[in-house]
Amino acid sequence: MKRTLLILGVTSVFVASLSAFKPEPKTEPAVNISTAILPKIATVQMSGGELLIAKSDCIGCHHKINKLIGPSYTDVAKKYPKNDKSIAYLAGKIIKGGSGVWGKIPMTPHPKVSQSDAKLMAKYILSLKK
Repeated sequence: MKRTLLILGVTSVFVASLSAFKPEPKTEPAVNISTAILPKIATVQMSGGELLIAKSDCIGCHHKINKLIGPSYTDVAKKYPKNDKSIAYLAGKIIKGGSGVWGKIPMTPHPKVSQSDAKLMAKYILSLKK
C-alpha cells in the first residue's frame, strides 16, 4: 500500500512538472532581400467573360487557339461578327447547347449559366477576332 502511494505521488509530481515545461518557439533567422533581386511579377488581368470561361467546364472542349472537341475561341471569333446579334446567338448556344454548326459532336447545354454571364463570355470570345 505504501509502495502504491509512493509510486502515485512520484508520478503526479512528474506529470505536474511536465505541464510547466514550455518549449521555446523555433524562429528562423531574418533574411534581408534586396528588391533588385526579386523578379518582376506580371499582373494578369482577365475580362469578366474570360474569368467566367476559366471557372467553367468550357476548357474540356474548347481552347483559346487550338481546336479540341469543339472549335477554338479564335475560330468562333473569325466566323461571327462582333455585334449584338452574334453575342445574343452565342449566349443562347452557351446556355442551350447545340449541334451541326461545327460538326456532328453536340455542345452540351449550360442551363445554370445566366443570360448576362453567357453574354460576357460571348463578348470575350468575339474580342479574340484578329
